[in-house]
Amino acid sequence: MQFLTTDLCDTHPDLVRVVEPLFTNYGGKVCFGGEIVTIKCHEDNSLVKENASKPGQGKVLVVDGGGSMRRALLGDMIAASALRNGWEGCIIYGCIRDIDAIRVLELGVQALGVMPLRTEKRGIGELDVPVTFGGVTFQPGEFVYADNNGIIVSAEPLITPNGG
Repeated sequence: MQFLTTDLCDTHPDLVRVVEPLFTNYGGKVCFGGEIVTIKCHEDNSLVKENASKPGQGKVLVVDGGGSMRRALLGDMIAASALRNGWEGCIIYGCIRDIDAIRVLELGVQALGVMPLRTEKRGIGELDVPVTFGGVTFQPGEFVYADNNGIIVSAEPLITPNGG
């Protein structure tokens, strides 16, 4: 999947919602997009780990960690699991860790920052609920596109899986 979010914004100005520029691109796949699957959690990545181990072809895991900078919601093992299960990428409104290992994975990963502390697994969180951060509401089943220029969201697909 190849695209530029800038081109998608120019081509579909009435269809896109642009996320505020809060995120850094950490993954080995710098251009990624797909159907949104949401998780809302705070300093507990139990649902992130669980869902990364499920099939995710054509999907992006959007995790609302409340912007916490105190714990990492994604590390190399969960990222590798997501890649094995076909996920296009993860957008983490919070921190990640193990960035040297994540940088070489063919997985899109954007996050607010890096924190070496892992979360405690308490099994707390919500799956497939609307989440809002960066000035945009992410609805499960909508579409997200991310690259080095930013992150955009659309209620309908803006490109086909083969990039057309």
